[in-house]
Amino acid sequence: MKVLVSAASKYGATGEIGQAVADVLAGKGLQVTVVTPDQVGPIEEFDAVVLGSAVYMGQWMKPARELAERSAAVLAARPVWLFSSGPVGEPAKPAGNPVDVTKILQATKARDHRIFTGKLVKKHLSFPDRAMASAIRAAEGDFRNWAQIRDWATGIADTLLS
Repeated sequence: MKVLVSAASKYGATGEIGQAVADVLAGKGLQVTVVTPDQVGPIEEFDAVVLGSAVYMGQWMKPARELAERSAAVLAARPVWLFSSGPVGEPAKPAGNPVDVTKILQATKARDHRIFTGKLVKKHLSFPDRAMASAIRAAEGDFRNWAQIRDWATGIADTLLS
């Protein structure tokens, strides 16, 4: 079974989550291709898709949104899982649901959407992103829960292989 894993990542942390998901899927025997959303070709060659994005100002990054929009019909015809990455700190900020992916969930008929905490290294941020992180008092550090990410990916693999 061929699975596409694609994640839009501004500073690399969300891409690392996508790679961790891909590693679990491949470890379970699935044929996995990892490509950024702006490099994805025809979705038809894949049997399933895991699509993710970093979240900025409550939205997925444009390349991931555009992939979901332009491929909605094809995505809706196969198993799709979505993930978002962005809240940081303990407790995570922003609190609550930091992203509205309702349209993407409906268009792709995704089976699940998971929000994972992210990573923030302020010195790597652009000035506007650094200002926003300061405004919401976002904590610096790597808050990704790798066990949670691997468990989610294992659930996807188990579903695809059953």
